[in-house]
Amino acid sequence: MSMTMDDIIKRWTAKRKAALVIGIIQGKTTVAEASRSFDLSPSEIEG
Repeated sequence: MSMTMDDIIKRWTAKRKAALVIGIIQGKTTVAEASRSFDLSPSEIEG
């Protein structure tokens, strides 16, 4: 079984949070896609 970095790292550092927000702002991903990918609720991401 192959593991990705997201499977290994579960902590949300400021750098990871910023990268997610920038990706959403730039249109590379949506809140819905991010919530599914990272198992977070949309309200957690919007917060």
